[in-house]
Amino acid sequence: MLFGSAGLCGGSASGKTTVANKIIEALDVPWVVLLSMDSFYKVLSPEEQALAASNDYNFDHPGAFDFELLVATLRKLKQGKSVKIPVYDFTTHRRQKDWKNVYGASVIIFEGIMSFADKELLQLLDMKIFVDTDSDIRLVRRLRRDITERGRDIEGVIKQYNKFVKPAFEQYIEPAMRLADIVVPRGGGNMVAIDLIVQHVHSQLEEVSDGNTDSSLEHGATLWQKATSSSSTQRD
Repeated sequence: MLFGSAGLCGGSASGKTTVANKIIEALDVPWVVLLSMDSFYKVLSPEEQALAASNDYNFDHPGAFDFELLVATLRKLKQGKSVKIPVYDFTTHRRQKDWKNVYGASVIIFEGIMSFADKELLQLLDMKIFVDTDSDIRLVRRLRRDITERGRDIEGVIKQYNKFVKPAFEQYIEPAMRLADIVVPRGGGNMVAIDLIVQHVHSQLEEVSDGNTDSSLEHGATLWQKATSSSSTQRD
C-alpha cells in the first residue's frame, strides 16, 4: 500500500516541520517517513567552516545542498528500500559520524526550504505543498530557534537573515510557490488545509489498496486543489 511522496516547501521557520508532523499525526497510518532537507547540507571545506562560524556562509542557496545524495535517497525510499540518512549538527556545521537508518514506507513526506529547487527532485514528488507564513512571524521563529537550539547570538542571526535568508526567499523560495499543488497559509495553524491533505492521501491509499492503480495522483491533486482553492489562496 504505497501513496508516494509529498514535498513541503516554504521559507525558513515557516512551519514546514509542524505541518508535516500534523499531517503524519492525522494520517494515523503505519510506515510513514519524514525526510528533512536539513540532513542534506553539503560537507564544508575548512574555508567554508570558517565562513559559517562568522555567519558569512550562505546556507540558504541551492548550492548548499547535496541534491545528488538527496535524489538518490528519495528514489530508494520510493522503491521501498532502506537508506542511510546523514545527521547534520547545526552547532558545528558538520555531519555526525553515525548516520540514521530509514526504511521505505507507505507515505514519504519531505520538507525543506529548497524542496522545489531541483528538477530531478521535483519529478519524485507526487504532491507539492507550499507553506506560506508571514515574514515577520518567520523571523521571530528563526531568532528563537537559532538562539535557543543552535547556540547563535542575536546579532549573528539577524546578520545572516538580512544577508542570505531574506534574499534567498525572494529569489528562490517565494517564486517556487507557483509549482505547488496547494498553498497552506498560516502554516501549522491551518487545520482546514491539513485535513484536506490528509483526506487526499487517505483516498489515494484506499485506491491503491483496492487495486485501482490506474488512478492518477496528479488528477486527484488537481480536483482537490480546485475544491480548496478559495481557502488555500487566502493571505493574512
